[in-house]
Amino acid sequence: MAFSRTYDGSEPIRVNKWLAQAGVCSRREAEGLIADGLVSIDGETVGDVGRKILPGQTLTLQAGGQAALEARVTVVVNKPVGYVSAQPEGEQVPAARLVRPAAQWGPAGAVPSARLSLAPAGRLDMDSRGLLLLTDDGVLVKAVIGPASMLEKEYFVEVRGEVTADKVRLLRQGLELDGRQLRPAKVVEVSPGRLRFVLTEGRNRQIRRMCELVGLEVADLIRTRIGPLALGDLPEGRWRLLGAEERAALIAASTTGAGQS
Repeated sequence: MAFSRTYDGSEPIRVNKWLAQAGVCSRREAEGLIADGLVSIDGETVGDVGRKILPGQTLTLQAGGQAALEARVTVVVNKPVGYVSAQPEGEQVPAARLVRPAAQWGPAGAVPSARLSLAPAGRLDMDSRGLLLLTDDGVLVKAVIGPASMLEKEYFVEVRGEVTADKVRLLRQGLELDGRQLRPAKVVEVSPGRLRFVLTEGRNRQIRRMCELVGLEVADLIRTRIGPLALGDLPEGRWRLLGAEERAALIAASTTGAGQS
């Protein structure tokens, strides 16, 4: 079914910007739909990605474009230790193996096909657990882990070793990995030997390597939040579908930082 909406703003606005603001899709998705000839204004196909819609005009997204947007799949997983989020090697078990009907949590919904390739939007190593997004939505992947993303990722980490004020200061700002300065991090000791990290980047095994640099060893690591999306009460080893409003919030927050701690 085609989607139609009349623009009720007071000033002309670029079509891709308006669709993003209306929560229909991201700007990049809108540009792709325009390039595919699936967007029209007052019956005229939009051929220019810079086209503006005027007050009172009606935009129509053809059925093919609507179907393409609705076909995107993202699942929220509470990954246990022992599963890999990336491509498995040897006997490793991929986290995508958890996405089966018996492990679905909450209201029953469509289960992604086993043939669907779901990639992690922000990896968790095999020894870490918690919030993991698996998706075939390239726009969402870029929003979560793209170089310009401002999304915070929150972790609670149990460590072995003495936690001192100097170590916390270094963890917050003052470390390098692979010859590059790390972005400032939010790090607090919430209880003896238990740290809360909030990062806006995701280097390979970053928190474990940061802790090693200050003489601490990670005993347990759980990711509890990605931007405005929290793990909540999703049980370990279970999964659910990401909602349309949650997706829109993640994309919006990736550029504005809204909904951060």
